[in-house]
Amino acid sequence: MKILGIDLGSREVKIVLMEDHKIVKKTKISTMSFYRDYCSFDKKIIVDLDKLNIGRVDQGISTGYGRNNTDLNKFKPINELKAHVYGAFYQTGLKDFILLDVGGQDVKVVKVEKGIITDLELNEKCAASCGRYLENMANVLEISIDEMSKHYKEPVSLNSTCAVFSESELIGKIAEGIDLKRLCAGVNYSLYKRLHPLLNKFRGRKLVLTGGVANNIALNEYLKQDYDEIIPIDEPQFNGAIGCCYYGSI
Repeated sequence: MKILGIDLGSREVKIVLMEDHKIVKKTKISTMSFYRDYCSFDKKIIVDLDKLNIGRVDQGISTGYGRNNTDLNKFKPINELKAHVYGAFYQTGLKDFILLDVGGQDVKVVKVEKGIITDLELNEKCAASCGRYLENMANVLEISIDEMSKHYKEPVSLNSTCAVFSESELIGKIAEGIDLKRLCAGVNYSLYKRLHPLLNKFRGRKLVLTGGVANNIALNEYLKQDYDEIIPIDEPQFNGAIGCCYYGSI
């Protein structure tokens, strides 16, 4: 049985094809390119599977940022929480964990016990605790996100709670001549501080970190202070699309 999962992100669309419970294809496409080059419209958004080199599938499941305002023809929509939790089931085999998903424009913290969501916290209002914040700050520092994510020691203090004002504050620190590694660590630690209010009541257990920010080395180091174990997964950015496939296969 071939199942296609699509996670409609704010910046990228993640696509996973699963056959007989095994991932056989995965790809990422910018959101604009996906709608412009691989879709058409006839009352609903029609995804051209031939252009995606996928062909016939038995079932299609969609989730993500565009799920509520983009109606994909022949796809069953599921909410992001369900998609990411099922992705964690598939990738870890665990049934008891805390899931932290830091997306480009939102954050989700989900408590899962015996395979059931029992509590959650969401942030969909402020970009300062999301991946977009890291992108903007990396641009200010004229450094790649991957390089910036490596630094966590002796972080410079960045106190602004707004993503826009944080850029101005960072520029001021650059003007003071503060070492680049400390500036990078300061950016990473400021993200950690902004996540704290969402994470406070979920400390001390196994944490599954998903989304592109899961690859941030510094954030992983800071989170080790609060959790017994950080569970690595192979495909954090594809977790939502993987969850769509797994949900459709069981």
